[in-house]
Amino acid sequence: MHHSEINSEIRKLIADGAVLPAHPLALDANRALDRTHQRALTRYYVDAGAGGLAVGVHTTQFAIREVGLYRPVLELAAETAANWTKRPLAMVAGLAGPTQQAISEARTARDIGYHAGLLSLAAMKTASEDDIIAHCQAVAREIPLVGFYLQPAVGGVVLSADFWRRFAAIDNVIAIKIAPFNRYRTLDVLRGVAAAGALDRVALYTGNDDHILLDLTLPFDLRENGVTTRTYFKGGLLGHWSVWTQTAIRQFEMCKVARHKDTVPADLLALDARVTDCNSAFFDVANNFHGCIAGCHEILRRQGLLEGIWCLDPNEGLSPGQMQEIDRVCREHADLSDDAFVAANLQKWLA
Repeated sequence: MHHSEINSEIRKLIADGAVLPAHPLALDANRALDRTHQRALTRYYVDAGAGGLAVGVHTTQFAIREVGLYRPVLELAAETAANWTKRPLAMVAGLAGPTQQAISEARTARDIGYHAGLLSLAAMKTASEDDIIAHCQAVAREIPLVGFYLQPAVGGVVLSADFWRRFAAIDNVIAIKIAPFNRYRTLDVLRGVAAAGALDRVALYTGNDDHILLDLTLPFDLRENGVTTRTYFKGGLLGHWSVWTQTAIRQFEMCKVARHKDTVPADLLALDARVTDCNSAFFDVANNFHGCIAGCHEILRRQGLLEGIWCLDPNEGLSPGQMQEIDRVCREHADLSDDAFVAANLQKWLA
C-alpha cells in the first residue's frame, strides 16, 4: 500500500497535523482484555475530537504481541471508531520487532484498514544504520510509514541526522514521531528531513512529552549553505495525550493559532511548563519512566475509563512515590483535566 492510496481527506489530515492519542490497553483483574473499557477509551478519544488513534504502540504495551492480542486490539479500535463516527480518522498501527515480524504486523494492520504504521526500532539496537534503513525500506513496501525516534530510556536507538535524511528519502514515509526527549536529537531529525528535501511530504509530529506545547508552537530555522528553511511540527502522537485528551486538543488548537504570529502569548509559553509538570508525574520521570504506562492508567482509572491500572507484566505498575506525585499534579493543575467532560459522557461510552 502506497501513501497515494490513502483516502485524500485522511492524507490531508495527517499532513496538516492532528492530535493522535496513543491508545492504552484496558485489562481486567485477571489481566485479560476488557472489551467494554477498551471500547469506552476509543469512544472517549473520538468524542474529545482526536484526529485519529495510534494503536499497538508503546502505550498499548508491546507485550500484546506475546499474548495474541495484537490483531484483536487493532480490530476492536478500528471497528469501534468506525461505528462511533463518520468523520475521517487517521488510524496508525504500531509495528515492532525484527524485519519479518514488522512486515507481518504491517500486513495485518493494512488488512484491518489502518492507514500507516508507526515503526519502532527498539529491536534493532545492535544493527548498523545501513541495516536499519534496509529494515525500514522493507516494511515501507507494505504500508505507509510513520518514523519513530523513541527515547533510549524506554528502548529507543540513538540515530544520526544522516540516518534521518536516508529514512525521509524513503518514498512511502509520510510522517515522523520525534520523541527522543532531547533537543539535540530532535534537531537531528529536522535537519535530516530537510536535507532529504522531504519537508513537504513528511509531516513532523512531536512525541517529546517533556516539551509538547513549545514543539507545537515554535518555528524551527534550519540552515544549510547559507539558506534558511523554516519548519514547524504539524501535530503530535503522544502517550501523554491518552489522558485529559479534550484539554490537550484545546491546547493544540491554541498552538496552531499562535504558530504563525509575530508574538506568542506568554501564558501559552508558560503553559508548556505546567503540562510538563503533569507529565513528570504521569510518566514517572523520577524513576526513569518505569511507571509511565501505569501512571496514565491511574488517571483513566480515577475518571472511570479503566477499572484498574493492571498491565500485562505483573511487575509493571506505579513506582514508589508516584501516586503522591499524581495526587500533587491533579491538585495543582486541576484546570488542565477534562474530568467534567468524562463524567458527562462516561455511561454512554461504557454502554
